[in-house]
Amino acid sequence: MIDNLLNREQAPFIFLIIFAFVFALQQGYYWIIFWRLGRYKKIQHTGGHKSVSVVICAHNEYHHLKETLPLILEQDYPDYEVLVVNHSSDDDTQYLLTNLKERYPHLSTVTISEDLNFFSGKKFPLSIGIKSAKHNLILLTDADCKPASKNWISHMQSAFTPKTEVVLGYGPYNRTTGLLNKLIRFDTAHIAIQYLSYALAGIPYMGVGRNLSYLKQVFYKNQGFISHYRIRSGDDDLFINRVSNRKNTTIMVHPESYTMSDPKQTFGKWITQKKRHLSTSNLYKFKHKLLLGLYSFSLVAFYLLLVILLALNWSPVPVLGLFLLRMAVQYIVLAKCMQRLNEKDLIAFLPVYELMLLTFNIGILISNIIRKPTRWK
Repeated sequence: MIDNLLNREQAPFIFLIIFAFVFALQQGYYWIIFWRLGRYKKIQHTGGHKSVSVVICAHNEYHHLKETLPLILEQDYPDYEVLVVNHSSDDDTQYLLTNLKERYPHLSTVTISEDLNFFSGKKFPLSIGIKSAKHNLILLTDADCKPASKNWISHMQSAFTPKTEVVLGYGPYNRTTGLLNKLIRFDTAHIAIQYLSYALAGIPYMGVGRNLSYLKQVFYKNQGFISHYRIRSGDDDLFINRVSNRKNTTIMVHPESYTMSDPKQTFGKWITQKKRHLSTSNLYKFKHKLLLGLYSFSLVAFYLLLVILLALNWSPVPVLGLFLLRMAVQYIVLAKCMQRLNEKDLIAFLPVYELMLLTFNIGILISNIIRKPTRWK
């Protein structure tokens, strides 16, 4: 009986020790990894101009392309082509492309009239587009993305040095009203903070196809998407996870280098999109899965232990002290990163958005285990 009493009295202390350890682990991620983006100085445009091929895949994207494509075709850049792969569209995409080619001689098109898709999802048309591109420097975006300025191409290509083979950009969503918009934008910014900070730390692990650039020779050298062709997603993150390293990868976060798009309008569509994105993470390299997994684990463990310790009502002062200290660090590190990504309006409710997003992600991961997503778009 005495032993049981001692165990019950020791349990809160043990929880507190674990809580402190998790807190320390989180601080390591904030200051060693994420702070790299917070203190990052934007690379200034060098003035050099490399020949660029902008590659866009489109399947029934007429309504998007008629708005986004002219903005891409009218970039303030001297030497580039825009190559659109029209993948089995049955809308007016081909008609639009034919008309635009008369006005813009640097527009090229590839039409895939039949779906000979031995790759899954977007990978087959994207492979065709990259192989058909005239230039070695490939710049990728989606049909629904608008460049944030006429200097998008100029800034993205300026990040390339003789040693650079991969440049990771940022593709935020347009700002509107409502909680869903803020959650989507916080999620997008939080993901960007991670992959951009890891790249600055010499551990690049992913990029996003809305704004991503690499050399065609890298695509050929690594046999394109062959290693994961059976997976519908992953034309961006799995490919970058395979080919990028500390020596060949850099980032570009100048506000004029962004590509903007509209977020999903319902929670259901957003959840479906996130399920597809999260389904590829288990195929990352082990070191990336370990680092990302530890961060997610520490986040879940921190909030879980916080609730347990407060429920036990045992010495709440150190518990609340660590909680408030972590929140202060959030507002220093993550807020600085949000400012760097031009997402200042998300700073005020950082902890609230974090907790809501954590809840969604746990549910999505459980759902993906039960039923894997089957569509790429």
